[in-house]
Amino acid sequence: MEYTKLGRTGLEISRLALGCMTYGAPDRGMHPWSLGEDASRTYIKQALELGFNFFDTANVYSDGTSEEIVGRALKDFASRDDVVIATKVHGRMRPGANGAGLSRKAIMAEVDHSLQRLGTDYIDLYQIHRFDNGTPIEETMEALHDVVKAGKARYIGASSMYAWQFMKMQQAAERNGWTRFVSMQNYVNLLYREEEREMLPLCKADGIGVIPWSPLARGRLTRDWEQESERSRTDEFGKTLYVQTAEADRKIVDKVAEIAEKRELPRAQVALAWLLQKDSITAPIVGATKPHHLTDAVAALDVKLTAEEIAALEEPYVPHPVMGGLS
Repeated sequence: MEYTKLGRTGLEISRLALGCMTYGAPDRGMHPWSLGEDASRTYIKQALELGFNFFDTANVYSDGTSEEIVGRALKDFASRDDVVIATKVHGRMRPGANGAGLSRKAIMAEVDHSLQRLGTDYIDLYQIHRFDNGTPIEETMEALHDVVKAGKARYIGASSMYAWQFMKMQQAAERNGWTRFVSMQNYVNLLYREEEREMLPLCKADGIGVIPWSPLARGRLTRDWEQESERSRTDEFGKTLYVQTAEADRKIVDKVAEIAEKRELPRAQVALAWLLQKDSITAPIVGATKPHHLTDAVAALDVKLTAEEIAALEEPYVPHPVMGGLS
């Protein structure tokens, strides 16, 4: 495992984060393909043994049960001081008023609920899951600042939004002397590179850590185009991400397969290596439902693609509709 700083902070994180959306009660929330606690603990333990110290979840994953499972596993398998726990706030957690969003009331309630589920006194990286058009930016940023000053979070980060929205939030924090975001968790992979236009250059210029989600395009980059998985059949959000550019996307998937075959490597290693070689990327968030998912991810750190291979992987790409939680 390799380690790096998260943006301009002094926080050291593994070069790969374990995405924990997969781990939660399958009969809770919107992820029927998620793994129950016993299976989830196996992968969390394997990740720790491979050197992962960075674990990402969200309050909304499997109706809070992801946080519960992750919190218990990390308490059993690791020292709290040795792991970096990231979670998120924004999604709906209960019906009625103030059950979602980024109001001061919602943030203050949800950070306490997340702490309780995770079984910890503090969250290392507390992230807003989406932009909230219904709440003033200043209200959100001051509330997040107060969460940090109360010792409930060490750092704050943001996730999928437009670059102008991210910049306005950062500027509001700077104007008022509040805590600024140190990271951006956005959607970046070989099948979706629209973030290269504005968000990635912005983050590079401002020293913001980039921790992209779905680096393997929900597994599409790791298998033949026609092949399906249980998750691909039941992941309704995932289905919306790849419906308008299938012809070009298929060419990229085929190119990954071609290079992987020549290199005698799993396709996942090729696709991840492409992302890891981008100087704006800090730590991709990888999921795991099979042991080789984690070993392949770690092995990708040692795969160095040539300039010709990178060009071949990127050549079929066409502009994509804005997606990944932005539309």
